[in-house]
Amino acid sequence: MTAGAPHSPSEAILALCEDQTLAADIERVVAAAGLTLVRAVEPSSRRVWTGAAAVLLDQPAAVRCVGRGLPRRPRVLLVSASAPTPAQWESAVAVGAQQVIQLPTQDGDLMAVLAEAAAAARDAAARGPVIAVLAGRGGAGASIFATALARVAAEALLVDADPGGGGLDLLLGSETEPGLRWTDLSLTGGRLTYSALRDALPRRHDVSVLACRRMLAGDQFSNDISAPALESVIDAGSRAGVTVICDVARQSNAVTDTALALADLVAMVTPADVRSSASAAATAQWVAAANPNTGLVVRGPAPSGLRPVDVARIVGLPVLAAMRPEPRIDPMLERGGLRLRRRSPLGAAARTVLEVLRENPHLERLPEAAA
Repeated sequence: MTAGAPHSPSEAILALCEDQTLAADIERVVAAAGLTLVRAVEPSSRRVWTGAAAVLLDQPAAVRCVGRGLPRRPRVLLVSASAPTPAQWESAVAVGAQQVIQLPTQDGDLMAVLAEAAAAARDAAARGPVIAVLAGRGGAGASIFATALARVAAEALLVDADPGGGGLDLLLGSETEPGLRWTDLSLTGGRLTYSALRDALPRRHDVSVLACRRMLAGDQFSNDISAPALESVIDAGSRAGVTVICDVARQSNAVTDTALALADLVAMVTPADVRSSASAAATAQWVAAANPNTGLVVRGPAPSGLRPVDVARIVGLPVLAAMRPEPRIDPMLERGGLRLRRRSPLGAAARTVLEVLRENPHLERLPEAAA
């Protein structure tokens, strides 16, 4: 059930409570705060758990959430109709609750927390989307697709999070542009300001790119990227309302895991053949565990007639977009970087993925026809 005026899903308060008297107290306070209340026995997915402005739960619900291994998140409160018992305190600690609130005694305290949560959710709604792109198998074209996403977005920050790649500035055609690369960036704490970052980075076609340097024979430097530095860069771009696209490595490590955790959407690129689909199925297992909002970009040709829906069934992920091969892509990349023609299959697929993110922020709502 819901109470209060309409709000975006990110401003909803999730209540997991079996005690009807306690649930009525929660509903009354949420309504008084003018917010939307969503009641459930337990969250239907991790995205519902992490997407709510705040989570209110009783002790039995806390035990169930701990059993499901739901991630720690801010603004989780355990509510009680009486003075908290040792078992309730233990459950609060286990689920990561920031506070235990007794109702109706502490109505005012709960209202203050909910008002702060709603304000934080409204600020988050103004953030730019974050998309992580990786390959289902080596050579699938994930870096090219990440660059295409950046080219079709209104304004984008393209982040190279794969030190073993060739450098996204080559694909964008900005390798001769002056500006910082990962080896030049030194972050020592505090929030990074996007305006300063944008002014320091190479920029082409309204895309700012933070790339790795190419390592040639005899080079002594390292392209190592720290997970905290990546998080700071992603946060700076998103807070500025810019679309952030991260090209990540096809292996679980601290940097890849950070990019996946911060992504609103993960796009896995895979060619439409049996071997690639089998490889993507193995990759999908750990990627979807890190971020359930993961979908496929299926790239033709399909030598054996494998359809996108067939690839989806093999891999076990929904299809975000399917595309024909991009004509003359290799000579284009050798001569000035990626350019998207008006009828470019690559450009059309990139626009489709951005539209999916805008219309279906949670992939469980993606219609079956998309595959």
